Amino acid sequence: MEIKNSVLMADATVGHLSYVGDSVLGPSVNLGAGTNVANLRHDGEPVDATVKGERVSTGRRKFGAVLGPRVKTGIQTGINAGVTLSADAHTEPGEIVRRDR
Repeated sequence: MEIKNSVLMADATVGHLSYVGDSVLGPSVNLGAGTNVANLRHDGEPVDATVKGERVSTGRRKFGAVLGPRVKTGIQTGINAGVTLSADAHTEPGEIVRRDR
């Protein structure tokens, strides 16, 4: 497990073999083993994120994900840079999350 430049709120857990960078994990988030959060676009452009319902540039080269309270991921989940998962969102094992939900 590696956690870099991130905020983990109360009772948030990150499973083994996982990577979380430049992200915010809300209370009681549970990331399954092998969950990886991307924090960099390969084209060198700034990462976009959703603010008040609109996709906007963060102006940052590195920006991970924002996960709301009680988000749970299945094992081997991949989450793209700039994704927001709202409260109580879940993923299936092996899923790649490319858009907010």
